[in-house]
Order: sequence, then structure tokens, then C-alpha cells
Amino acid sequence: MLIVKSKVKELCGEINVGGDFIPALDKHVEHVVKEAIRRAKENNRRTVLGRDV
Repeated sequence: MLIVKSKVKELCGEINVGGDFIPALDKHVEHVVKEAIRRAKENNRRTVLGRDV
């Protein structure tokens, strides 16, 4: 799990967080990170940068 549930709930404030939201968000973040890694490798870099997102 990459996502900190308590931080997401804090950000949402008075909006409720459904039980399926955190796992879905975690899966999306994992996909974004993997794509950024792929872009860095394609550019012969070993460092993931903001522009890879």
C-alpha cells in the first residue's frame, strides 16, 4: 500500500471516504509510478523526475 489512508481522509475533510476509494487510489498511484519509471528508463535515466509523471 502506497497511500496513507489517514492523510487522504484528512484531505477530504468532512467528505466521507468510501471503502473502495483507498484501494482504487492506491492502484492508480502504482500505475502512475510504473509509467514514470518506464519513461525514465526510455530516456536512459536512473532517476524518476517530475516530468515523468
